Amino acid sequence: MKNLEERGHLLTEQINPNSHNLDQLSSLELVELFNREDAQTIAAIAQARFELAKTIDIAAESLRQGGRLFYVGAGTSGRLGVLDAAECPPTFCSPPELVQGIIAGGAGALIRSSEDLEDLAEDGASAIAQRQITKLDVVVGITAGGTTPFVQGALLAAQARGATTIFMACVPAEQVSINVDIDIRLVVGPEILAGSTRLKAGTVTKMALNIISTGVMVKLGKVYGNRMVDVAVTNTKLRDRALRILQDLTDLSREAAGYLLEQSGRSVKLALVMHWTHLDKEKAESLLTENQGNLRQAVQSFQKQ
Repeated sequence: MKNLEERGHLLTEQINPNSHNLDQLSSLELVELFNREDAQTIAAIAQARFELAKTIDIAAESLRQGGRLFYVGAGTSGRLGVLDAAECPPTFCSPPELVQGIIAGGAGALIRSSEDLEDLAEDGASAIAQRQITKLDVVVGITAGGTTPFVQGALLAAQARGATTIFMACVPAEQVSINVDIDIRLVVGPEILAGSTRLKAGTVTKMALNIISTGVMVKLGKVYGNRMVDVAVTNTKLRDRALRILQDLTDLSREAAGYLLEQSGRSVKLALVMHWTHLDKEKAESLLTENQGNLRQAVQSFQKQ
């Protein structure tokens, strides 16, 4: 039997002195303890703000040039990556291949634990090869404890292909060092339930991924002000949101906004260009294309003509 690596020194595996009597707490005391401990996630994001900002800038530029953004992880980390990637198309009308999640064990691991598969570095490398990752792509390896072989194998394979590599972990660099382009450390301390990284580590990871994907989409022009102007109008809730955006940003009635939305092919961004420039759909589409889909830039360039 292969010798097991000692991991007790890792911050994510240590015992939290604030929860030594966890099994003796009342429900209210337990909730209050969670609340106090979860405050560390906010501080961890603040400490990593420069690395997160750099990630946004690099990923946005890569995607602008035709690259893709990949999240790679196992267990909770992998599920969070897949979740963030899956929510980009409905929120920003981005193609599904633009942001992708890779989880050890594949789709089945999303609903059933496949934690043993995280130990195979070759599977991580294989996942990179299968997606034909290139120097245009950005690969974010997510591992709370920093030692997941699947993630490390994926990052090494991505580096060999010239991709930009980013590491996201909840242990300090002196405990797990790695050679990547951007090293994001989200240090939240030991978990209330020792070793259960679906807690604070999972929460801070979800926060970081929210920031990265939203920031990238903002940089790509998929947001106007703080409005979701590239929203995919695929159900009644999203149609209502689209109509409200049009009404808020124009002087149109709900009925007129609905007519404009249909004329644009249910594209809020295109509808706004048509309304503000008085161009027909075809010319408005051309204007957007010339400005890489950036609504504000498109309208400003038209006004300068």
